Amino acid sequence: MEADLSKNRYDSLEECLVYMYGSAEVIGLFMSRCMDLPVTAYEAARLLGRATQYINFIQDVAEDRSLGRRHLPIEAEMEDIIDPQWAASHPERFSHWMMGHLSRYRQWQVGAVSGYRCIPYWYRLPIKTAADMYWWTAKTIGKDPLVVFQRKVKPSKARIILQFIVNLFAGAFL
Repeated sequence: MEADLSKNRYDSLEECLVYMYGSAEVIGLFMSRCMDLPVTAYEAARLLGRATQYINFIQDVAEDRSLGRRHLPIEAEMEDIIDPQWAASHPERFSHWMMGHLSRYRQWQVGAVSGYRCIPYWYRLPIKTAADMYWWTAKTIGKDPLVVFQRKVKPSKARIILQFIVNLFAGAFL
């Protein structure tokens, strides 16, 4: 994205929201138009794009740091919050910071779910499955936020397929 060429650290939520609008929310709006969804679904589409981007930021804390980037706003925290050694020696503080970001992600994702009813079933199925897997990622990170420094938290292919099957059969009831 063009913004990555000129800025690589986001200190406030406001800066991060501007970035996410240009990188993820517009994709939700674009896809809404492609699927011919009603205008009333646009806000949920933006929230889905935002939530997806944000959980990626959370998941990629270590990778972004190694590349000299920080997408998660530190707000009142110090830059050391994303240093693995600092975080390991201050696990409660790091966990509290990450839990705040996870809470923000969940709030946006819950808002996005309201738009699912506007999406035709065969489009909704992969969208919901992907969103469910991001929710699983957030849940996994929430159990041990320091895991972001140990490995990339991603669901297995088997988990994704199982969730797709669950959503396939549950879809008749949505």
